[in-house]
Amino acid sequence: MRFNTLSSLCPRTLKWTRALTVATLGLALGGFTAAPAQQAGADERPDMVEINLFGGGSFFRGVSEGLGGKHANGGAFGIRVTENFWKYVGLEQGFTYSVNNMQFQSPARAGDPRYAFGSRLFQYSLNPVFHFTPKGSNVRPYVTAGVSALDWRPTDRAQAISKLPENARFAATQVRSNLQAGINYGGGVKMHLTDHIGLRFDARAITSRFPTYGLPDTASAAGVYIVPRKLFTGMQTTAGINFYLGRKYVPPPPTPPAPQALGELNAGRLDAGSGTLCQGRAITIRSVGASDPAGRQMTYKWKVNGQPMGGNSPELQFTPDRAGQYMVELDVEAPNTDGMPIRTAKASTLSLNVQEYKAPTIAGCTAIPAQLAYGQQAKLSAQATGSPCSEIRFKWTATEGTVTNDTMANAGFDTKSVRFEQGGKIQSKTVTVTGTVTDDRGATASCTTSVKVDYTPESIRFSDLIFSKGSARVNNCAKRILLEEVAAKAADPDYEIVLVGHYDQDEAGTARRASTLDRQRVMNAIAVLTAGTGTCARVDASRIKADWVGTEQKSNFQPGVCGTSARTATDERAGSRVSTADQNRRVEIWLVPKGIKTPDAFGSAKEVPASDLKKLGCPR
Repeated sequence: MRFNTLSSLCPRTLKWTRALTVATLGLALGGFTAAPAQQAGADERPDMVEINLFGGGSFFRGVSEGLGGKHANGGAFGIRVTENFWKYVGLEQGFTYSVNNMQFQSPARAGDPRYAFGSRLFQYSLNPVFHFTPKGSNVRPYVTAGVSALDWRPTDRAQAISKLPENARFAATQVRSNLQAGINYGGGVKMHLTDHIGLRFDARAITSRFPTYGLPDTASAAGVYIVPRKLFTGMQTTAGINFYLGRKYVPPPPTPPAPQALGELNAGRLDAGSGTLCQGRAITIRSVGASDPAGRQMTYKWKVNGQPMGGNSPELQFTPDRAGQYMVELDVEAPNTDGMPIRTAKASTLSLNVQEYKAPTIAGCTAIPAQLAYGQQAKLSAQATGSPCSEIRFKWTATEGTVTNDTMANAGFDTKSVRFEQGGKIQSKTVTVTGTVTDDRGATASCTTSVKVDYTPESIRFSDLIFSKGSARVNNCAKRILLEEVAAKAADPDYEIVLVGHYDQDEAGTARRASTLDRQRVMNAIAVLTAGTGTCARVDASRIKADWVGTEQKSNFQPGVCGTSARTATDERAGSRVSTADQNRRVEIWLVPKGIKTPDAFGSAKEVPASDLKKLGCPR
């Protein structure tokens, strides 16, 4: 194997390397001294991320133990990516590829040549970078220190040569890659040419264990060997192009002039209106006169007894749930000039006195008189009370009858519409009268009283039976009244039938012989009602009473004449026709309820003997 070329390159390479190192350190120092001037333009460049493509030299010291070993100086190139997360500190990830051939300094045996083979270094590094000028500066000197993984790899040709027969004496057939951990440290300078392109110069030392390449580690080996765990150092000097990524720094806008506060708010006053304020009833409070001289939109914040209530409105409506004192507050707010605190104002507190609501009551429902006859009226009265927080309405009702002025506390009860059974029976009814008071919230109270109504039926009078002069015969018109009108009504057993006979002055008898026409006329009329034969009706004679009073005329005249609008005309015998001129010649007919006092007009009425009626039969 030939190693003369490699040895002859070493002095020239070392000289070039030293020159590059001195230049790099000079630039770094120059950048550092220029840093204060550049700080005025801090962050003026877009350098959030840097991508550095570089090339240079890689130089390593050897070790003297064992056969001694040294890696030849060689070229290096690679890539670094730096993220400038902070103003002065960045995080760098780097990869470097360098050509550093391995050569033993002593032969394995006397007379043998020194063994050497081709080797390449694959270096992976992670470094924090500490800059002397802030991110965005044109020139940024820096120092750094970090960790590296150094992967020493024999070339494929070196591995092939080690297996040739003529190289068996070196016993290096197992030469292979060897990975060592190390540290790197150094510094440099970065310079912007444009916003996104710049130059970077870097000088960095490396300390690591010397690689063993898988060779034996003791002198007892048959060939070459490397003593393990021996430290050695090296130097890498590089220069390259930086590519910058990120946004360009934009200076902040100039400080605006100090804002001027707007005018003070006018909170106005609070008004709850007039009238009584009541428990359970909505109350409306209005803000009067609140204003903002700047014309901004105001916000209203209400409180009642210290508790927030209502919404953003110049009116507050709430319903108190109890009586007592309520304190209403209003705070108004409006925006101020930008950057200034919100303007506020407070209206004078409004004190409200809320009255208690009481449900209505009613008492003392009375009717005077409490017992009265049908057709009469009673006076009704009651005492109703409400509260200042309600309006009351009064209403009287009755199970029967009619209440007059039924919406007044003092009313009347009319019995005329109380219903009783038809007929001559005496009856009584108890009517319940109820007084009810209702307030405007729907609460009610009632009281009742009773009224007893006595019904005494009145006597029923029919049209008078009219007779012709000097005659006691019941003509056809009178029979119609008796048979069609009286007989039908007389079926009610609660009535008695009373007939009263009369004659006219010109029919009166002499002092020696008084006229009996009044009696005869009554008897004939009774016979038509009771005979039960021929055309006569069959009314119970025991229910009939009679009286005859001559020319006495106490009752008003109600002549029953046919051929008028009330009754159609009837055919009459000669001498039986009558007119209203004959009204004094009459028989009154009454239906009188049993049990009542007989009217004065016929107070002497009496039953007619059946024998007298039997003699008459059914008159024609």
